[in-house]
Amino acid sequence: MKRAIDILLEKKREMVTVSPETTLYEAVKIMVANNIGAIVVAEGEEIIGIWTERDLLRQSAEEGFNLKTAVIKDYMSRELKTASASEPIYKLQDLISGLYIRHLFIVCEGKIIGLLSAGDIARACLVERAREMDSISWEYYENWRWEKKKR
Repeated sequence: MKRAIDILLEKKREMVTVSPETTLYEAVKIMVANNIGAIVVAEGEEIIGIWTERDLLRQSAEEGFNLKTAVIKDYMSRELKTASASEPIYKLQDLISGLYIRHLFIVCEGKIIGLLSAGDIARACLVERAREMDSISWEYYENWRWEKKKR
């Protein structure tokens, strides 16, 4: 069964990161250019937060919110949800669903190595389920009728 690391390797996409001092306006421009719904905030090599399109939606309704002057460190989520690189995909699906989150950081040997979205995980689960279904022999079910013997 596929694991988190397998999905990351198939994804072939690095995390897009910005510094904590990046304005939300610049972050949105980067997200649009990369066609992504979340951006990772890093300070040097350390990942310290995430900011998503949902965050933008919620925050834009706040009094005095200014996209061009707001700094991402003041609006990012600092509580990073993680899973081990060895977790099977169905466990990842349980985490995403159970925690009501859309992004999951993948950790290997204590270090964040990638980010998976709910869509990445759902797609991998569908592919895995199709592969499982293809491995089943349906012959019995297709030929279950038999001829009655004439007396």
